[in-house]
Amino acid sequence: MTTTETHRTIEAVWRIEAPRVIAAAARLVGDVGLAEELAQDALVAALEQWPSDGVPRNPGAWLTTTAKRRAIDQIRRRERFERSLPDLVTPDATEPTDLDAITDDPIDDDLLRLIFTACHPVLSPEARVALTLRLLGGLTTDEIARAFLVPSPTVGQRISRAKKTLADAHVPFELPTGADRAARLTSVLEVIYLIFNEGYSATAGDDWMRPALCEEAMRLGRVLAGLMPDEAEVHGLVALLEIQASRTAARTGPSGEPVTLLEQDRRRWDRLLIRRGLAALERAEALGGGPYTLQAAIAAVHARARTAADTDWARMADLYAQLAQVAPSPVVELNRAVAVAMGEGPQAGLAVLEPLRDEPTLAAYHLLPTVRGDLLAKLGRTAEAKAEFERAATMTRNERERALLLDRAAACA
Repeated sequence: MTTTETHRTIEAVWRIEAPRVIAAAARLVGDVGLAEELAQDALVAALEQWPSDGVPRNPGAWLTTTAKRRAIDQIRRRERFERSLPDLVTPDATEPTDLDAITDDPIDDDLLRLIFTACHPVLSPEARVALTLRLLGGLTTDEIARAFLVPSPTVGQRISRAKKTLADAHVPFELPTGADRAARLTSVLEVIYLIFNEGYSATAGDDWMRPALCEEAMRLGRVLAGLMPDEAEVHGLVALLEIQASRTAARTGPSGEPVTLLEQDRRRWDRLLIRRGLAALERAEALGGGPYTLQAAIAAVHARARTAADTDWARMADLYAQLAQVAPSPVVELNRAVAVAMGEGPQAGLAVLEPLRDEPTLAAYHLLPTVRGDLLAKLGRTAEAKAEFERAATMTRNERERALLLDRAAACA
């Protein structure tokens, strides 16, 4: 194997193994920032040694062991320093660390701790997303910046501040329990959901989708489902992401233009992802489920319909009504209006939609005028529809979506 081939192998291994390496080091040192540095040290060691020594039989274990050794060295240096300053430390701090006890913990427990730490509520949503993609997705600062169309220094600052915030707040590297665990799990699921949504419908830029982000979100969801098999909403989120992602190939035309759900060629939907999503949904429903499970059930209505005409819109409207009960939101009502319109006609949909026009949280949400324009066009009120599509076009920051909306406005004329 050439040096170039070895470096490519290291890059591929690192993308897969980095979260576990960082998690194992963090379990020892209790600091995710320091743990990432130790993991990076292990990566540097691999880049130095593997080209000449060859790729180890178990490269992930090699990286983890190397990072752990450096972590243990850090701990021993710290303990020697603390013992040299007996008057400046508490008696507990001078007690030697039981290294054997802390290095034998299962790696999956470490990874679960890392997920909950990266998504700690003490961090802002933007910081959680950036830190999660860095520590658990293995993405570089530049890759995260490109994905979210923000300057690389901005992402770097978010990640640095997130690490400092966790350290300053003395957030322990542990699994939360009870109510704290439930609250933290909500944060974890929200971050994964946000990452997927940004990939599925990019908020800005020239691309309609960013598939790499969808892939990272699904990977994180699958990891979490494997680590927490009895959590209904984890499976519900996985089901939602798998089913939504099954439409990826059909969501754009030959030139990258958006293709709406009802116009998609369903033969291009990924049946494997649909089967996986439906299996996850079945498991989530058996465990109780919640908002993500209901959203997955809504997505499943589309997935089970071979053609748009086969869609069970009454079932979908009912599911949105259930979702509105457990997770009330103007966006849920907006989607319910679409389902009602498809099942009962555009006038019925407008009746559900009208109260939302005065909703402050939707004042800058381009999908509200988009949906209203669609319903008005179906009623033959083309002048009003044209105005709504044009208004929606001024709100979106995605160039592909803006072009679609302007085309629809032109068609009304």
